[in-house]
Amino acid sequence: MNRATIAALRALLALMILLLLVAQTVALPLTAAGWARSFPEFAGLQVPCLVIAIVFIVCVQVVLVCVWRMLDLFAAEGPFSARAFRYVDTIIAAIVVADALIVVALALLTATSAANPSILLLGLFGVVVGAGLALLVGVLRGLLRRAITLEQDLSEVV
Repeated sequence: MNRATIAALRALLALMILLLLVAQTVALPLTAAGWARSFPEFAGLQVPCLVIAIVFIVCVQVVLVCVWRMLDLFAAEGPFSARAFRYVDTIIAAIVVADALIVVALALLTATSAANPSILLLGLFGVVVGAGLALLVGVLRGLLRRAITLEQDLSEVV
């Protein structure tokens, strides 16, 4: 990967992290307060839903930071570094936590009758996508392990 691609990806990652920080600190609290005023019967959900949304965004930020750190590893050590496993494992854990947060949000909305069927369907879709992402990154982790093993075997032969 050339330096321009890595620089562009880092700029994009930094922008995404910045936008997510703005969402966490400004947009979500304002939106939650507005919804609580508009729908007073669900005002009790303001804090729990806000906490779930903020922690979900933290999970996304963790993934972005791990990708950033893996770019650093790629630049320093090449594409097959055993140190990348801790970042890949952290990405998988963040995806699993985010998926669990979706389940908790769905349970909360269902228990309080605050969600219509389309929201529930969208939430279930999110759970399926999250599970698929976790499994996909798990498969990629296995491919990384295999590539590192093959690289070590090749270096012993040469």
